[in-house]
Amino acid sequence: MATQTPQKERRLPVGTIFLALLVVIFLATAIVRYGMGLGAMTNMSDGRGWGLWISFDLYCGVALAAGGFTLAAIVYIFHMEKYHPVVRPAILTAFLGYLLVVFALLVDLGQPWYIWKMIFNPNIHSPLYEVGWCVMLYTAVLALEISPAVFEKLHWGIPLKFIRMIQIPLVIAGIVISTGHQNSLGSMMLIMGNTLNHLWYTPIMPLLFFVSAAAVGPAMVIFESTLSGKAFHHQIGLEVLSGLGKILRYPLALYLVLKVGDIVFAGWPHFNELKALGTEYPQNFIWFAEVILGVVVPIILFSIPKIQQSRKGLFVSSIFVIGGLVFNRFNSSLLQLAIRPGYSYFPSFGEFAVSIGIVSGGILVFMLANRFLPI
Repeated sequence: MATQTPQKERRLPVGTIFLALLVVIFLATAIVRYGMGLGAMTNMSDGRGWGLWISFDLYCGVALAAGGFTLAAIVYIFHMEKYHPVVRPAILTAFLGYLLVVFALLVDLGQPWYIWKMIFNPNIHSPLYEVGWCVMLYTAVLALEISPAVFEKLHWGIPLKFIRMIQIPLVIAGIVISTGHQNSLGSMMLIMGNTLNHLWYTPIMPLLFFVSAAAVGPAMVIFESTLSGKAFHHQIGLEVLSGLGKILRYPLALYLVLKVGDIVFAGWPHFNELKALGTEYPQNFIWFAEVILGVVVPIILFSIPKIQQSRKGLFVSSIFVIGGLVFNRFNSSLLQLAIRPGYSYFPSFGEFAVSIGIVSGGILVFMLANRFLPI
């Protein structure tokens, strides 16, 4: 009598279990935060207006979600159909990024259950008012842009046809709203003239924030496409990734011109800002590290033919762009902000747990979407 070979048990990958554990820690920390207040699990104080959550979850999170509007513009506005295979993953990443920003804000705000009052109490002179509306509207637009993947899975033909009918208006709305959002985050820093170090403070911060976000969008697509390709055993064509690398050189170059030009001409005719780059240590060293590693090096790397034809080279080059943007956002919103005398700040375990847990949850949802939806 033939015996049946027992089937192997299907176990969850260790990485998935670890990510789920981090999410559980985040949920436990959030319960403590809502039950006992911010003071019970953060090191924030009156010495500074905000901490890790605003710098990482908001300022970095919104910028790193820029792949949605940049890829949508490249494909649907400029009709570069070669990049169509990466539009949906880029929009999914942007959608999850904005959802994570929302969750982070709900933890960070002192009384998040009153956030809805912003809708009925407009303050048109506040950058935060624009930020709030942009987050709500762009999250809704991204949900509609990614909805065809759900409708295709469920075989819902009528809503799918409707979304495709309004696709171009959605893309345009997303570009306009996201542009305003990236700018408004820079506008928030304009009220920090007496607090932010002068090597970073500039009236053109809204423009710098937008241009750098436009550059990091394609870099994030290269980054996540490479990782998801290895995880899910499907690869985006090398010509697509190489083309994105070539494209992002232009906003990076524009950002470099604006950044250096601002330093050169801000102190005209005495060149005060330029002189500070040679005398104000360690801020000058940090400024040069941010610009050289995050802007100059990737422009050079993405211009080398050998790098353009190497998946590993493109991946490493994208890390430079992403790392440079994260470093800039931390410098602009945290590290180079003066703190009130007598105070100090370093994030608590709870603050790290919330940020890491939120990102882990986003990765888990991205994995599930790639597994069950036509992404």
